[in-house]
Amino acid sequence: MTLQFGTDGVRGVANVELTPELALALGRAAARVLGHGRWVVGRDTRRSGLLLQAAVSAGLAAEGAGVVDLGVIPTPAVAHRSAVEQVPGVVLSASHNAFADNGVKFFAAGGRKLSADVETALEAELAAILAGAATSPAPPSGAAVGTLETDPAATATYVAHLTDDVLEGRRLDGLRIVIDTANGAACASAPLVLQALGAEVTVLHAQPDGTNINTGCGSTYPGDLQRAVPQRRAHLGLAFDGDADRVLAVDAGGQLVDGDQIIGICAVDRRERGLLPDDTVVVTVMTNLGFRLGMQEHGVKVIETSVGDRHVLEAMEGGGWALGGEQSGHVIFRDLATTGDGLLTGLQLLDVVARTGRSLADLAAATMTRLPQVLVNVAVAERRPDITDLVAAELAAAEAELGDRGRVLIRPSGTEPLVRVMVEAPTHDQAQAVADRLADAVGAAFA
Repeated sequence: MTLQFGTDGVRGVANVELTPELALALGRAAARVLGHGRWVVGRDTRRSGLLLQAAVSAGLAAEGAGVVDLGVIPTPAVAHRSAVEQVPGVVLSASHNAFADNGVKFFAAGGRKLSADVETALEAELAAILAGAATSPAPPSGAAVGTLETDPAATATYVAHLTDDVLEGRRLDGLRIVIDTANGAACASAPLVLQALGAEVTVLHAQPDGTNINTGCGSTYPGDLQRAVPQRRAHLGLAFDGDADRVLAVDAGGQLVDGDQIIGICAVDRRERGLLPDDTVVVTVMTNLGFRLGMQEHGVKVIETSVGDRHVLEAMEGGGWALGGEQSGHVIFRDLATTGDGLLTGLQLLDVVARTGRSLADLAAATMTRLPQVLVNVAVAERRPDITDLVAAELAAAEAELGDRGRVLIRPSGTEPLVRVMVEAPTHDQAQAVADRLADAVGAAFA
């Protein structure tokens, strides 16, 4: 079995699909494609993380690479070290997935996600290694076995970067914040950063046991945070996912503020301060129609891409734009980071609240009015990129029913055996009814 890259690296059930043998071979392939020099490696809190990190690191070292273990640390912290040191990096994490899954995310030297061409080269090299017919050269003749070392100061380095560099000396004194770290990679760093900047912080779900990452908590399940924020009379809350590259917020009344709203708030604020190049923001096709209408009212142009932060970042770099992201809370501030960073995004949002003196609820309401949106995931036996052709008649009927008052999107997941059906409409009931009909049609097409 080989692994293929999806929208965010490779993923599979740990020790079943993503085995140590595959991880070892992937480490070897990565060294041969991306370089035999220094590497930085990190992981989230999954039980399988240390096992698979050891295997990937062994593969890298077997090719002569020098591997620095950063320990349990957010994915964006690895990207930051990769950028600062101009070395490649790798993270063992399945992001918001349940603990049984794990994944491998690579960063090219400079903290950038890999291009499609490099991923294709990695897949080919991995397949060749597993078949005993590697096509790329092994380590230089006479090269010694690579080194393995740890960096116990890795979290402190990342915390210092966020507290010293992101807010340009501004602080968060007086803000009461509740955070949910999803029993994941932000357990240590998130409280330290917020407390260092003067906030009063209450922490939820920060006792990882190797199996409870993302379980009923974090950005995927923010219910506990929505209850805790008003109970503790906090100004707002932040919910991270397992590897802390995304964040959602909760206002003082317990209402969820999603990635669309966070991007909108930051886009309007940056435009008012002259910090939004070309008054433009980049989002994906999953972004709520209400966001597009709200940005139009505020004089912000919207560029749309396919789903996936890679596509967002490519568009941002191509156009010279600084802000973009996804409804899931994966937000990229290109002038501050090379990838999405949930804690950095949270700081940007908190900074707007602190500077303006306005509540999060007020800022969100003034930015956009979110249309009811329903997302239905349909389990399928295989990925079919032509899914819209298979349900063309039903899709046309739904679009005709909604007209310009709503929107329909059907797409295969890039990471799971699912087809995602998204419908926006003037009312939730209409969106649900249309989504259910389309989901039934998708299911029938695979029957």
